[in-house]
Amino acid sequence: MASRRWVFAGGAAVGAAAGWMLAQRRLETHRRDLFSPRPLRRLAALGFLAGQSDVETVRLLRDYLSWERQPMLRRRAETIVRRIEATLV
Repeated sequence: MASRRWVFAGGAAVGAAAGWMLAQRRLETHRRDLFSPRPLRRLAALGFLAGQSDVETVRLLRDYLSWERQPMLRRRAETIVRRIEATLV
């Protein structure tokens, strides 16, 4: 009976580690897509980053704002930056 517990605990630990690794990979994909040549991918990345409220996201979006040329995407990024800054203060 004790060995089944260890197998279950080991499986749960491996599953948690795999989930964490996949989440980190997905986060990197969204950060990379922010500077994609495709506007729709940039919009999707902005939508994802809107849910991230930390200082690193604000820094990334400020870099993005200096790079982005499309007015709609710039307005969306500015709105997200203002909202995140308001929650951080």
